[in-house]
Amino acid sequence: MRNHEIIQPGLLLDEQGELREPGWARSQLLRYKRSMIGAPAIRIKEWDYYLVLADGFAGAFTISDDGYIGLQSVSLLVFGEKPWEHTETVLNTFPMGKLKLPEDSSEGVTEYEDKRLQMRFEPADGKRRIICHFEKFWNDKPFDCDIVLEQPPMDTMVIATPWDRKHAFYYNQKINCMRASGWMRYDGKTYEFDPATDFGTLDWGRGVWTYDNTWYWGSGNCDVDGEAFGFNIGYGFGNTKAASENVLFYKGKAHKLDDVSFNIPADSYMKPWTFSSSDGRFEMDFVPVLDRAAKLDFKVLVSDQHQVFGRMSGKAILDDGTAVEIRDAMCFAEKVHNRY
Repeated sequence: MRNHEIIQPGLLLDEQGELREPGWARSQLLRYKRSMIGAPAIRIKEWDYYLVLADGFAGAFTISDDGYIGLQSVSLLVFGEKPWEHTETVLNTFPMGKLKLPEDSSEGVTEYEDKRLQMRFEPADGKRRIICHFEKFWNDKPFDCDIVLEQPPMDTMVIATPWDRKHAFYYNQKINCMRASGWMRYDGKTYEFDPATDFGTLDWGRGVWTYDNTWYWGSGNCDVDGEAFGFNIGYGFGNTKAASENVLFYKGKAHKLDDVSFNIPADSYMKPWTFSSSDGRFEMDFVPVLDRAAKLDFKVLVSDQHQVFGRMSGKAILDDGTAVEIRDAMCFAEKVHNRY
């Protein structure tokens, strides 16, 4: 089985700027240090992405420094009778470390500020706070939020992935099952999160990518028999011979899966999907509700994104053989192609 688990702490990179130990871990055992990267600053990519998801609405928040470009974005999504979403992005040229994103997901403030957008992510005392004001977010109206995520003492998904190219690597942590409280406000309406039913997820990434990549990623959280259940699935990014990022979370523990396939209809992202796993432990049906599609084509810089939100039903098998069944759980799955 190609799921090498990292169990000893240490530095992420060696003196040549290459990964010391490809694989996955339950926490950030390997320490990321930007100063040890062998590639030039223009190629380094760092980001924090939060998705906070309720049954009827969601917010997504990104602060990123991708070397020669920075993308700071906010999305508001509503899944009602007539689903809609709006994403607004502020682009920066050549940030190359100026945002000073933290080298550890558990400490330090991630923030961005200009005249139009002020956004701050702050972890402290087992909580993560997201504060944002976006002037003229849409139709000349502002967006505001103050959200708190409760991070339980639980396993996470951490993966150290190389590419078949010198100095290229991907260090990523996904934190699931964080109960959400707080609010978002836009156009006179307040969207309130309820920690009894609503969850947040963190996608924390640092690394040096190759130029042209397509990846698949899906994530969701819900309660099953009074306990938080979550999943992280994905593939397509880097050389994953050492480990995949496919993990189930239940009662605070990670349960490692083998390969998971996204079976996306060829003619429409909005038709029902299925998911299947090589070990038979993740078999799901997915009914899309909203496709957050975005496409940029500046020839050298290309991004074609389909982040599809919908309801998932099916069965997941834990390490001990226990079956966990979910029904109509709101989650997302995406296919993204980037050249930058």
